[in-house]
Amino acid sequence: MGDQGPGEKRYDPKDTTLKFVNRPDDLDPLPPEEGDLCLRAEMSCGHAVTPESLTGWCRSLLDQGQYKFKCPALKQGTLQKCDQEWPYQEVRRLAVLTPEEMQYFEENLARLAAATYFEYKTCPGCKTYVERTDLTNLNVDCAVCRAENKSSQFCWQCLKTWKGPAPRSDCCGNVGCTNLELTLLMNCKMTNLREVVGAEQVPSIRACPTCGQKVEHNKTGCKNVICPRCQKEFCFVCLKLTPECLKTSSYYLPCSAGVAPRQTSIPVWRRA
Repeated sequence: MGDQGPGEKRYDPKDTTLKFVNRPDDLDPLPPEEGDLCLRAEMSCGHAVTPESLTGWCRSLLDQGQYKFKCPALKQGTLQKCDQEWPYQEVRRLAVLTPEEMQYFEENLARLAAATYFEYKTCPGCKTYVERTDLTNLNVDCAVCRAENKSSQFCWQCLKTWKGPAPRSDCCGNVGCTNLELTLLMNCKMTNLREVVGAEQVPSIRACPTCGQKVEHNKTGCKNVICPRCQKEFCFVCLKLTPECLKTSSYYLPCSAGVAPRQTSIPVWRRA
């Protein structure tokens, strides 16, 4: 779209399908360099972007495991994030994605969306992918092995032939069958969220209170994080969902419930 030098993206000023605006880039509000005449276009949420800033922000979300593109700009006159979701088709067009970038985005979007809605592992017998339908039961039955009259039941946790009674949610009867993710949560190091008051000693790894996905905090910004799997935002300090935490606290002040200790169980995602 338009003339551009190596590594630069520009909008075509003749493109009548875009709404151009004469105001700073809301994703990169630093003053433009002298002579920077890059056009700004308005997203569906009303915030202004350039192709470079939009590409950079959305790619950073993908690299963090986020497959939904939400506007990080502040609502005018407030300290509240816009947070409106942009459809990929809008991002692709206004970010002026190259064919290589489109391939990167679309492959990662598909992978992350699949990981969100489905949970697969490889059957230790036939090596086919198996989906666990009951997330509270480690005993899994492989239909392919059963059809071939082979041992078909295996443990979702240790991936060995199932031993002992079933159903079970903690372990099977095999020696050494332990939940490594739970062990990690129970023994993780403590960390310091430097910009949050009263968050000097917080477990460095958390399980999302909605779906159980392991999440780490990058130690910058506020105390809330967005789970890359279920997309729920929760407080890394007290483990409450963000709207509940904010009823009695704020993004940078101590939680009324204090710091939640290391977790001793992993929540199971009750998907609708």
